[in-house]
Amino acid sequence: MDSTKEAYIRDLIDSLKDVKYITPDDIPNIDLYMDQVTTFMDEHLKSSKRFSEDKLLTKTMINNYTKNELLPPPIKKKYSKEHMYLLIFIYYFKNILTINDIQNIFNPLTKRYFGKNSDIGLEEIYSEVFRLQEEQTDALTKDMIRKMTKAKESFADVKDKDDHDFLTVFAFITMLCFDVYMRKHMIEKMIDQSLMGENPVLTNVMKDTNESKKNGNKSPDKK
Repeated sequence: MDSTKEAYIRDLIDSLKDVKYITPDDIPNIDLYMDQVTTFMDEHLKSSKRFSEDKLLTKTMINNYTKNELLPPPIKKKYSKEHMYLLIFIYYFKNILTINDIQNIFNPLTKRYFGKNSDIGLEEIYSEVFRLQEEQTDALTKDMIRKMTKAKESFADVKDKDDHDFLTVFAFITMLCFDVYMRKHMIEKMIDQSLMGENPVLTNVMKDTNESKKNGNKSPDKK
């Protein structure tokens, strides 16, 4: 890729550090009506919009999340801080996962931690996850720079400058897409194996594996 495009991509990567997240302190301490929820989300996540007219969260979306049991119903038409934490998680998850996958993650999450059913609440969970995400931003941007450098080194035998420029940018995009694909595939495998909850099938597989190790990695059918 030529120096102009490389500089532009580097600026794009660097700008990711400026993407705004909703911090734990941003969440209001009072319960909110539907209109207040959508307004809050739109104001605090507008930097993540691709187009200015994009809708981040609508009333229909929230109602569907409740209908699909991703979100506990509001109390007297008001949404608590716990609702807000879940909505933020949903916002990020839905760009990668299906509603069914999100439901499989949220069912044990809400069952254990929504409504102060545990010593650990959703506020503590959100704060810790937020801290982890902040720590990862620098590492993620550095990884993108490494991928761009590798893409620049690709198609070394292509002599035509326009072709080489096009193909190296294409290689960079492909590397980013493959990275997302692999991470998504990993998440789906974890969901399918119900690693967030009890799964008899998984338990039996792990039990058989442990028994196999005790027997010197021999198959149970072999004597």
